Amino acid sequence: MRLICLFLILWVQGAVLQAAPCGGDFKQFILDLKSEARAQDLQKKTIDRFFATAALDPNVLRMDRNQGHFRKDFLSFSAGLISGTRLKNAKRFAENYEKYFAKAQHDYGVPAQILLSFLAFETDFGVVQGSFNTRNALITLAYDCRRPEVFRPQIMAALALFQKRMFNPDTTLGAWAGEIGMVQMLPADILARGVDGDQDGQVLLTTSAPDAILTAARLLQSFGWAANAPWLQEVRLPPNFDWSATGLDGGRTLKEWQKMGLTARHGGLLGDSQTRALVLLPQGRLGPAFLAYDNFQILFNWNQSFVYVTTAAYFATLLDGALPLGPFNPEPMLDEAQMKHLQQNLSERGYNVGEIDGILGAGTRSAVRDMQTRLGLAADGWPNQALLDRL
Repeated sequence: MRLICLFLILWVQGAVLQAAPCGGDFKQFILDLKSEARAQDLQKKTIDRFFATAALDPNVLRMDRNQGHFRKDFLSFSAGLISGTRLKNAKRFAENYEKYFAKAQHDYGVPAQILLSFLAFETDFGVVQGSFNTRNALITLAYDCRRPEVFRPQIMAALALFQKRMFNPDTTLGAWAGEIGMVQMLPADILARGVDGDQDGQVLLTTSAPDAILTAARLLQSFGWAANAPWLQEVRLPPNFDWSATGLDGGRTLKEWQKMGLTARHGGLLGDSQTRALVLLPQGRLGPAFLAYDNFQILFNWNQSFVYVTTAAYFATLLDGALPLGPFNPEPMLDEAQMKHLQQNLSERGYNVGEIDGILGAGTRSAVRDMQTRLGLAADGWPNQALLDRL
């Protein structure tokens, strides 16, 4: 499920990357990768063994082209991931590995709730880790030419892990995009941030929960996670709220938000008067509203999908004792064809909405909010039929 993020550690130099162009003759592609690996001082026998049975996997490309679940709205997406059973399993997992979650909090400042959220959504606490051969998945995606600069370094990282006996090119299985282990991490992240939590001399995220917990915590800390700080909180907004102030590109102090009529749905706000936060409306002004603190932004380094990150952060608040969201009746979401039409229209007007993919990402939300303001509509960033009609 986890999308490939642009923050990945590109530790192979650009000049070397160009030595193995994507596409073309596959045998030559593998030879070029071997040359690249030798430039990384990896052992020849390791390289030959790693690539001995390498093959392209067409199923990987089919998965890469079809990520329709990210086209769902927040309430539908979160309803599909959050259940009473998953909450119970999270609490049970937390109890079983309590000392390692405590160590993650102490050493890296990352609370158990956030780690449990990723463990739950990525693999159901290690139960479903994926069935794709990781080496072949990485090679396929590097060969494909869509994002070779992201995946080619991951092949080199997998090779380095193989040399350390922490990866088997024939038997290591994971997600279609090359992530492995209980928290679905890419080889370069494991190589750079791996923690031997159970102190057995290896970092094995596929079989060791302590390794997975502490490695994930260390990775989040490296992204800038702030210890003992909040991430997300449900709030209420008045009907006359300035909707244009919401979104990922806004931000005000809690004192300023309170002056605009914002209140916590339960209890008080999680910070002092000068704490800065964003107001998020995942489904517009008629849906739920959240205060997103600085730590929320850090989660986009793990996954770039807005609905995924918001759902993971919300699930973590439930584990932290927050009440479930109340009932809402937001305006219907545009279907895929309508969303693509909207993105194309906005792109032609000069907005950077990224790929025309029918997914309501941050760029599209920002463009929608700006266009709503220009047209005199409620600027809540939620594209509806009224906006489409006006355009």
